[in-house]
Amino acid sequence: MLTALGRLLRSQGFDVALFQQGESLLAAEKKQEFYCIVMDLHMPGLNGFDVLQALGDRPAHPPVIIITGHDEAGHGERVRALGPCAYLLKPGPAAPLLDAIQASPDVPPPA
Repeated sequence: MLTALGRLLRSQGFDVALFQQGESLLAAEKKQEFYCIVMDLHMPGLNGFDVLQALGDRPAHPPVIIITGHDEAGHGERVRALGPCAYLLKPGPAAPLLDAIQASPDVPPPA
């Protein structure tokens, strides 16, 4: 799924950095600027809830779009309370994801 998502976003002209784990994303986010984070809710190590919490503890962070294939009762409400700009279900069409990215503040138009 990670590779497919990267291919989709690159095909739309976005620069993409891929991370398999939440810990890697958080470490990279401290060192480089991201305009938007698209993240699966269920990852090895730190999950999406953990990463959203860690990002929320920082003074500023890029907008976050959460995607999940396991929409369990209460997950949507719990995620939304942590402040992502979108919560999307997979599999699904690419348009809602691309629309959410484009609607994120400070995301430059694709090349």
